[in-house]
Amino acid sequence: MTRNKPRLIVQKYGGTSVGSPERIREVAKRVARYRDRGDSVVVVLSAMSGETNKLVALINELNPNGSSREKDVVLSTGEQVTIGLLSLALEALDYPAKSYTGTQARLITDSAFCKARISKIDGSKIQADLDAGKVVVVAGFQGVDSEGNITTLGRGGSDTTAVALAVALEADECQIYTDVDGVYTTDPRMVPEARHIPKLALEEMLEMASQGSKVLQIRAVEFAHKYNMPIRVLSSFDDGDDGKSTLVTREEDIMEEVLVRGVAFNKDEAQLTITGVPDQPGVAFKILGCISEANIEIDMIVQNIGKDGTTDFTFTVHRNEYEQAMNILKATGEKLGAKNVSGDDKIAKVSIIGGGMRSHAGVATDMFKALADENINIHMISTSEIKVSVVVDEKYLELAVRSLHETFDLDKA
Repeated sequence: MTRNKPRLIVQKYGGTSVGSPERIREVAKRVARYRDRGDSVVVVLSAMSGETNKLVALINELNPNGSSREKDVVLSTGEQVTIGLLSLALEALDYPAKSYTGTQARLITDSAFCKARISKIDGSKIQADLDAGKVVVVAGFQGVDSEGNITTLGRGGSDTTAVALAVALEADECQIYTDVDGVYTTDPRMVPEARHIPKLALEEMLEMASQGSKVLQIRAVEFAHKYNMPIRVLSSFDDGDDGKSTLVTREEDIMEEVLVRGVAFNKDEAQLTITGVPDQPGVAFKILGCISEANIEIDMIVQNIGKDGTTDFTFTVHRNEYEQAMNILKATGEKLGAKNVSGDDKIAKVSIIGGGMRSHAGVATDMFKALADENINIHMISTSEIKVSVVVDEKYLELAVRSLHETFDLDKA
């Protein structure tokens, strides 16, 4: 990567990238190379790999039903370890560094403990340290609410921290270092023929993240999309800085418009259905409002055409929230006099995504034919300008992904 002028770079490293003292030293050396080129660098870190799971296990052993506020106090400690260790490693290489927790970085969030959302960032202290020639190392995944309570942003929240800081500091680029060297047409572990994507549009990445791609966290991509912040996905295990990467950028910066860019999937889905509810104004709010009030995110929604004065609703939620959503839906069903409430937590969502789908008819038809040829039944369908998603039985997930990847020639250059 040739540098023509000094830049401000925000880099994020995941848990495997800082999983040992040796890995932390490698991160320090990589940061040092950017500093030697004259770039200013802000580093955002996750906890060491496995550390958050250990903290969750400790919480569950003592009081799994305890307050979310206290859980966040515990969960935020993992990143505090890594930012201190990396700062020490940089000092050992004679590069001045300063670590910041989310509170010290003035990363203000709402008070939705365990899945807080960033509301603003005061980057003045960080900018002052950058101007003084320091590397600033910030704890990802965490912030502080207006009352001074520690909050966490949910799994994958370090990506969001990095992008939000890049936006607040007006960085030139946000680099997300992971254990993969970029975005692929689908998960190579499921489809070995999956191809690396050198560049794709922020809108395409937003759809891929929302439909199950695990490379980038969806809220991070939402931030980047809203503020046109370019994200580069790289592998922290490459020896140099000139290996493969994926640049996620504005659509106008993409020369090639591809019909279907990739196949995304999500195994963490569950489906709930309520039948025989009164077909009248406001019934959708009565059914889905109670779910939303419990801070449970609803994904796909289908309402059947009313018949005999009643209608049916089917919607999907994250599988971890299936039981809670089911209990709420049953209580709502009793109030509304519903005929039945049922669910299925053995489903999966498969999506095809591509900016070129805007101007090409028949893509959905090709998708449905490919699934029909494999005798895969579709439970639900959802579309947008650049995406078609279907819900299928979980047992057919791998077959569906492989079939669609081949149907749209994603295995070919």
